[in-house]
This record gives sequence, C-alpha cells and structure tokens, in this order.
Amino acid sequence: MIDLTTRNEGEDSPVLAPWRVYAPQHDTELLAQALGREHVSAGAAVLDLGTGAGALALAAARRGADVTAVDRTYRAVLATRLNARLARLPVEVLHGDLFGPVAGRRFDLVVSNPPYVPAPGPAPRRHRAAVAWDAGADGRLLLDRICRRAHTSLRPGGVLLLVHSALCGIAPTLACLERSGLEARVTDRRLVPFGPVLRSRGAWLRERGLVDAGEEKEELVIIRAERAR
Repeated sequence: MIDLTTRNEGEDSPVLAPWRVYAPQHDTELLAQALGREHVSAGAAVLDLGTGAGALALAAARRGADVTAVDRTYRAVLATRLNARLARLPVEVLHGDLFGPVAGRRFDLVVSNPPYVPAPGPAPRRHRAAVAWDAGADGRLLLDRICRRAHTSLRPGGVLLLVHSALCGIAPTLACLERSGLEARVTDRRLVPFGPVLRSRGAWLRERGLVDAGEEKEELVIIRAERAR
C-alpha cells in the first residue's frame, strides 16, 4: 500500500514511495539539479543506479533519454515501474545488485544516490527499511563498489553523477574514481539538517569522530566523474 507521496523536483506529477522505499529528499533534489545541467540528448542512454522510487529516472526520461533504472529491492523496482506508468514515461526497470543487471552495457550518463549513512553493526538485511540508507561503519559499503566499477559502464565521454554525505569522506571517493581513470571533482555542496537517523546516532557518530558535539547538519556533495573520449 502506498503511504507516502512526494513531489519530483520541478515537476507536477507525484512520485509515490511505499514503505521501505527511499523517498526523494534533499540528496535527490541536489542530484536532480546536477542532472538538469548535463547535456542529455534525445535517445541518450542513462542509468539510474539504486533508483528507489524512481524520481531521477523519471527526470531523465522527461528529457527524452533512454533510461534504465536498477535497484536491489523488489519494492523499489515495483514502485519505479508504477511511477513510470503513472507518468506515461518509458523506463526499463531491473532488479539486481548495482551494475550486475546491466553488465556489458555502456551509458552516456550514470546517476546514483546510493545508501551512504554510517551505521553501527552489520549491514541491514534487504527486507529492512534501513537497507535504503545504511552502508556500513564508514558509509562506503556501496560507494566504493560504484567508484571501482563506474568506468566499465560509461561510454567515452560518459559522465557519472554521484551524491553522498561528507561523513563518508569526499577524498576517498575522488581518489577511487581517479584510480579507475575518470576525471572527478565536486560540483555541488549543500548543508542540510540531520534527519531522524543521524540524530538517533549522534553519540555513536561523535565517538567515531565523524561529527562534533552540538553539530546538527551534514554536508551533501555531488561528485561528477567523466570518462575520457
């Protein structure tokens, strides 16, 4: 049952996010703005990696791109298919782990808003809501895998747009992308208030030295990485 409705930034049609599917938030908005600056020609091949409710996939499809969306939970796959159908937009939606479902394919643009919140304890199981945001003790459980593999899914001149929190470390992301042969830089930054998850982990985050006492905001960053032509 759908129990949450949010607006896709800059659009009139709703994006529906059922329980345990990541709904568009500040990071989605920031990534959508970065996507809006990219030259996306009609028929360009776009991959939305970890699509959640599909907001970014729909944004690219509205620009005439040939969009493929991937998510590792069936709930997200079904939510994105529903949202694409309601918006009357063609989006190929695949179930699977990161680049696995599109192995061997190349894209002009890859966008990703993966789980990146540092979390104590083991990674959450896929039937848990936290799978949409928790990403290991350093928040890099999926980030490092994306950075190591992104170049294999980009065409020459192709671009990766990646959003995550500075709590995960910006330098490691840039270094990992550059080691794979991509030219990477930070293009956007935004301070946003801690949400319920980070507020609940305040003591643990302070113990790890990830936040200072009294700190109540995190910095989100967009990293743009381009493959040489």
